[in-house]
Amino acid sequence: MPSGDRTDQVVAATGSPFADFGLPGEPGSEPFWAAAGTPASRPRESGGWTTLFLWRGGPADLVFESWSREPLPLRRWGATDCWYAEVPMPERLRVTYRFLTDEGAHADPFNPSAAGGDRSIAATPDAPAQPYWPLVGADDVLPVPSTRLRWASARLGGRRTVRVHPVAGGGPVVLLLDGDDWLYLHPATTAFEAAVADGALPPVTLVFLPAKDRVGEFGCRPELWEGVRDELLPLVAESGVPADPETLVVAGQSLGGLSALYAALEFPDLVSRVACQSGSFWWAPDRADRTDLLDGPVGGALADRLRERPDLSGLRIAFDLGEHETGMLPHCTAVEALTERAGAAVRVSRSPSGHDRAGWRHALLRDVGWALG
Repeated sequence: MPSGDRTDQVVAATGSPFADFGLPGEPGSEPFWAAAGTPASRPRESGGWTTLFLWRGGPADLVFESWSREPLPLRRWGATDCWYAEVPMPERLRVTYRFLTDEGAHADPFNPSAAGGDRSIAATPDAPAQPYWPLVGADDVLPVPSTRLRWASARLGGRRTVRVHPVAGGGPVVLLLDGDDWLYLHPATTAFEAAVADGALPPVTLVFLPAKDRVGEFGCRPELWEGVRDELLPLVAESGVPADPETLVVAGQSLGGLSALYAALEFPDLVSRVACQSGSFWWAPDRADRTDLLDGPVGGALADRLRERPDLSGLRIAFDLGEHETGMLPHCTAVEALTERAGAAVRVSRSPSGHDRAGWRHALLRDVGWALG
């Protein structure tokens, strides 16, 4: 994907290979590294962007979370310690990436926006802002709620730690599936606090539910939701943290989104408000172990269940999908339409991302707010 011809043209015209990315000077020199700030993008004549990524040191591969599956080997500039890639990107994209070396995975040292210690977030210049999510560096330690519940589940087996955080005095319970990602990779507590302070959300109580076995627990398994109903929510009620467990929003992404809609179908007295981003609606009991997950019947098992026309008139559900998730689109649009046909109040949106939590996080706040009405 690197555009070597373009680089050669820029060198001939300016003497600097990366001048049109705002990086004058000789690559590998100390002044160059002192001024380095990437990713940096410039418009492509054919539309979209060319984005520059830099790495200082030895050989490395550039790996994107979902938008582009294949690792991209970086090119070396001459005999310097400057390694780079010029990557064509579409319009409106926010994506998680990392560098892979012989020592392991690394965040981008020239990018202030990280997701944990070994990943960074890139956004094209036309990607919409995410106003409530602060920049978090790779070495920053995210705030972790002080209240933790030890959940030893008879339904699911094993023990897990569930964190609970009341925002602005607490309120309706927002159950965040894949809770550890929202604790340690993306600063959900800070983002929800900022959104509530701005009036975009009412006060809520966040419950961060980690998964021990995502495929097993989120694959339309009743035991998970029996455990939430009979074990976890009573623990929250007994914890002393201000919360209204009678009003529950379930927020899930990918397999978590699948599980959230499954819960609304099979446990309607428990789950009537859902924020679902990029639900894995390709899922069927015989598909989880197949190589190509998307080539089965459109909408998977939940579409079959929805065609039975259950009464979903009490359900309020916001669906979101990444604009660049073309393979997921048929599955998601089928389930969205069937859910609305069954009587649910449905909101549908598309985010400037692939199958990536960096793109889902703005939709998370917006859709939780909508689900609460």
